[in-house]
Amino acid sequence: MTIRPASGELGVGRTLQPRTWQLLEILADGEFHSGEALAQRLGVSRATVFNALADVAGYGVALQRIRGRGYRLAHPWQQLERDEIVRWLGRENLLMEPLANRLGEQTTPAKSLVMSGHPKDAGQFDIEILPQAASSNTLLLQRATLGAPGGSVLAVELQTAGRGRMGRTWHSGLGTALTFSLLWRFDCGLNALSGLSLAVGVAMVRALKTFGAQGVRLKWPNDILSGQGKLGGVLIEAQGDMLGPSAVVIGVGLNCDLPANLARQIGRPASALDEVCAVAPARNRLLAAILQELARVLRQFAQDGFAALRGEWEQYHAHQDSPVRLQLADGSTVNGIARGVSDSGELCLETAQGVRRFNSGEVGGRQR
Repeated sequence: MTIRPASGELGVGRTLQPRTWQLLEILADGEFHSGEALAQRLGVSRATVFNALADVAGYGVALQRIRGRGYRLAHPWQQLERDEIVRWLGRENLLMEPLANRLGEQTTPAKSLVMSGHPKDAGQFDIEILPQAASSNTLLLQRATLGAPGGSVLAVELQTAGRGRMGRTWHSGLGTALTFSLLWRFDCGLNALSGLSLAVGVAMVRALKTFGAQGVRLKWPNDILSGQGKLGGVLIEAQGDMLGPSAVVIGVGLNCDLPANLARQIGRPASALDEVCAVAPARNRLLAAILQELARVLRQFAQDGFAALRGEWEQYHAHQDSPVRLQLADGSTVNGIARGVSDSGELCLETAQGVRRFNSGEVGGRQR
């Protein structure tokens, strides 16, 4: 039999217990493991194994249980691995104490590294991989306040309270998505960061195109689309002064594959990387590629602002020169033709009253 989720939110607000994590790491190879073998390996009873795996379906994990053979993950879990990320970053790396420990923070044991390179290369990253967290953005924002360096990265295997724009929940099952946050520090103030989420979108498309991704488009201001479904999204949160300096946490969620049980939970059209790439990249390689491209784009943004990236963003714009309906925060709507964006990232709509610019709102297509 295959154990699948019951109705309800996938693991929202809940955490997997350490024993369950131990079992899932054993099962990550995609092979069958008997309950007896699992119990012996962990020094517990078979009943403990059964109970520890009873609720994993609620986290998007499809677990097969076959009498006489044992347990197996229906979809092998491709774990995020420090050594693989280092290899794909392709630089000399210095292992160091996890950032959480240096800040005196108590968290689940994590893996950490620093990647140093010449300024013209990918830059310096301090990467931690956490088994689970409520929200990588929230955690990294807290660390930014405590003095975490720019280039700090938190990649999370399972987010239990991931957030999107407008307070929406970001759904992801174990191993089915790449979810991480990057802290980047700017000398400029918050008022100079207009268009940053769009710049990040450009970096995402560039990185995905290196893997042969087809049909990837950007929806203003920060959604990543393929076909008619949402492939991923960006959530940017900032701290600092209007005149500088400032710190920005860039949260990224990207669907790598989309099991049917998870698709049903999302409730809106969604897509995944394995649908747009002939051969979907491993998550470790994908993370390295995205970080490298983000570093390049963020440096360019710091020097030239969004204006230097505007033309490229419009090439990827899903609604460029198309009729759209923009829903504003007060509930009103504006119809018009999307004519790209301004140098500061505002959406430009051609309406009956002329071209209008908007810095917030929810874009939807409408019939011509």
